[in-house]
Amino acid sequence: MIIEFLTLFALAFASATLLPGGSEIYLSQLVLQTLDENHSPTSLLTIIWLVATVGNTLGSTLNYALGRYFLHFQKRKWFPVSDKQLLKSQHWFQKYGRWSLLMSWAPIIGDALTLLAGIMKIPFWTFFSLVLIGKGFRYAFVIALVAGFIQ
Repeated sequence: MIIEFLTLFALAFASATLLPGGSEIYLSQLVLQTLDENHSPTSLLTIIWLVATVGNTLGSTLNYALGRYFLHFQKRKWFPVSDKQLLKSQHWFQKYGRWSLLMSWAPIIGDALTLLAGIMKIPFWTFFSLVLIGKGFRYAFVIALVAGFIQ
């Protein structure tokens, strides 16, 4: 199962970055395989949850790091975000605050939230804790949904 765990970690990591991807399908496949092959799968499901959560959180941490250095390039011609868009995003983040990072699991907006957290220089451990909680709940929900569906 080591290869499966490494694959899940890599997929979870990549899907949390600005790259497109989704780890839920592979995670669901592992959950189904685990439930099919084991009479007492709780410990394996916990490991699956942990691997996916940590991988996805570390992928978001890469976005955070990119955000921390993003503004160094703001005055460059190739910079992908206009000053107006950046100000609007920063205003939105200030309005909803760091607690919005609990939604970092959400498709499309989650990646932007983690990048914005870096731009806004949210303290790292606050960022990491909130993202870890949000992503942990998401993967727990997916595992419970898949496990509940087949039983």
